[in-house]
Amino acid sequence: MNARLCLTLLLVAGLAVTACVSPARKAPAAEPVIEISDVDLFYRIYDAAGGRPSEASLDADYLQAGSDGLRTFARLRATTGKRIADAVAASPEIYQSARGCAAALPKVKSRLQAALGALAAEVPEARFPPVTIAVGRGRPVGVGDPATGVQIGLEALCAASFLNPDIEDRFVYVITHEYVHVQQHPALGNGEAPTVLEASLMEGIAEFVTEQMAGSVSYGHLAEATKGRELEIETAFAAAANETDLSAWLYNTGEASPADLGYWTGYRIAKAYYQNSPDKSAAIREMLAVEDAQAFLKSSGWHPGINLDPPG
Repeated sequence: MNARLCLTLLLVAGLAVTACVSPARKAPAAEPVIEISDVDLFYRIYDAAGGRPSEASLDADYLQAGSDGLRTFARLRATTGKRIADAVAASPEIYQSARGCAAALPKVKSRLQAALGALAAEVPEARFPPVTIAVGRGRPVGVGDPATGVQIGLEALCAASFLNPDIEDRFVYVITHEYVHVQQHPALGNGEAPTVLEASLMEGIAEFVTEQMAGSVSYGHLAEATKGRELEIETAFAAAANETDLSAWLYNTGEASPADLGYWTGYRIAKAYYQNSPDKSAAIREMLAVEDAQAFLKSSGWHPGINLDPPG
């Protein structure tokens, strides 16, 4: 999300995409840089050290020698050679298993280019900061804002298998979600004390736009977990919408089951808005421009337990 962790996971540490672009629509003039070279750089250092890279080597040969996106990631998340070395020593299995995710990155990159290209075609004013996938200190999964782009921790996202068991799908949907946050109005959900509604709409709109551009949402496991409980959950959400304690609805992975229900409810509000909009392309652009959460909720037509399934 804008200057906020989209996926706050306390880790110590495919679906073919078809870009839904009309043949008559002009191709976008720009596309984001998707940088994955830092992963290779890390594993060269990791292998040379027998899986125990030193603090000095990680500082000089990795963090300083890597991409601009890696250095931004390190600066934003207080990542140093010592903190990475300590994480590797404490949880070596996370860095070992991340190799499997690294092998999927070329296909992930290709699919991301299609998904983000679809976003560019749908939203001509979209911004194109870089996407960097690198190895960090075990957390966070990702950060992003319009100025610095999106940075993803390979090992942290690789460990988040509960989001989606398919590595390729998981990376594509989560990174697209983060990139959608870059396009959103900074006033939504980024105040000092955002409400449950504001934060949920920020995340839910990102989920819905991700589905439109990439084929699915990043929190796909919530569909099954909430099935048949729509009215119950959303009635509770409506009662809590104006509260500023987010802990029951967002960023509570590992503390609730199912967790992060604000993502799911915000997605359903966005979907209701989209279904009620005669101009679907305009609806996407309007979602990304949302500043006033209450006004958007009212115009969406959403209510607790709303049926969003297609007729028939």
